[in-house]
Amino acid sequence: MGKLFGTDGIRGITWEYPFTPDFIRKIGYAASLALAYKKKGPGKPVVLIGMDSRASGKLIRKYLAEGLGAGKFTVVNLGIIPTPAISYLVKRENADFGIVISASHNPPEFNGIKFFSSEGLKLSEALEGKIEKLLLGRKPLSFRPYHPGLHKKDFTRDYEDFLKGTLPPGFSLKGVKILLDCANGAAYKIAPRVFRDLGATVKVIGDKPDGKNINVGCGALHTSKMAAAAAAWGAFCGISLDGDADRCMFADETGSQLDGDDIVAIMAPYLKERGRLTKNRVSLTFMSNYGLLKYLKGKGVSVTQVPVGDKNVSDAMAKDGLKIGGESSGHIIFSEFAPTGDGILTALQTLAAVREMGRPFSWFRRRWRRYPQVVGSVKVTHKPPLEHVAGLNDKISGFEIDLKGNGRIFIRYSGTEPLLRLLVEGESRAEIQAIADDILAHYKKHSGALVKKI
Repeated sequence: MGKLFGTDGIRGITWEYPFTPDFIRKIGYAASLALAYKKKGPGKPVVLIGMDSRASGKLIRKYLAEGLGAGKFTVVNLGIIPTPAISYLVKRENADFGIVISASHNPPEFNGIKFFSSEGLKLSEALEGKIEKLLLGRKPLSFRPYHPGLHKKDFTRDYEDFLKGTLPPGFSLKGVKILLDCANGAAYKIAPRVFRDLGATVKVIGDKPDGKNINVGCGALHTSKMAAAAAAWGAFCGISLDGDADRCMFADETGSQLDGDDIVAIMAPYLKERGRLTKNRVSLTFMSNYGLLKYLKGKGVSVTQVPVGDKNVSDAMAKDGLKIGGESSGHIIFSEFAPTGDGILTALQTLAAVREMGRPFSWFRRRWRRYPQVVGSVKVTHKPPLEHVAGLNDKISGFEIDLKGNGRIFIRYSGTEPLLRLLVEGESRAEIQAIADDILAHYKKHSGALVKKI
């Protein structure tokens, strides 16, 4: 993990480092040097820029453009648009790379800068490292900021046509009631239009962004309002997107909520039965529920598990040519159609499968048993290798024996924060809580790195 790039681009609180005007210009210029590798022949290299609905986005775009302009780039402004739309359009439009100004599911005071390669993929660690080396190297970047002017284009209809084109011929949602929460974010116009074009009766919340309310009490991290409204209205389902619309969460007709693990539990067996699941395998992170792993195994679906982060999921999928992977957070990748997570695409593919199977969402939610889960974190002053913490591995091994194959323990340091994270799952909540408390107490006593529990 680099000093600037986290699991999904560069992110922070607006107007604090690294989101100061001067440094944002430097990010734009460094990206122009590192990523202008695709164009051949005459003409300037091209970058597409989109953003979510945060008030800070326009100024960040201006400062990025001044750095990109210094690198002789043509800057195409796509306005407010979902992150996955940039992934789709950068390849279709033969651009050198794409930028999304968004902090995804984070609160409004945050913002972020995400990059997509000319192939529509998140940048490799090597390319991120190249940009960081330019930004943080001993030799300061020297350039004269220049704003090249923004070439405004509206590709929203093209993106909507792409989404609808992934569905089976003749697919319709006519007569289907959908409660849609757009998180006051990037999809507040596009998502309702797509579902209505398909014939659905749509009631929308979270569709009035004011620059300060993105993800506030709404969206994929705050689904209770959506779920309650869906049940009260008698909807077939509720759908929550996050601020940049790369995540999707559902609620069934009773108001019970379904997360990314539920989506995979629906889609993996469905794809397998239709011969569309490569190697009968999916890619999931270590945070997916143990009950899901057991359910998929019973359905003849094996799992490749990777560290947290959609880029890790997509890398594993690319390695084995897998068709679906994702995270419990609702970040799901359908590689048949797109190389990155897309909340609207996920909602459409899941709806198509559920409608074809002729069952309500509540039926699918009851197909598998979610194991109780305890998640704990402690702040640390430094990160001693876990295998060097006296007695920790032996204690964890003993608890794993006690769980008798009906649970698991996952412990790791955060890649972006000074935190130790612990996940314990098992059949008995009391048992796993006791295990978690014991492991964290042992770590506190023997690591010498603890600050405080959070």
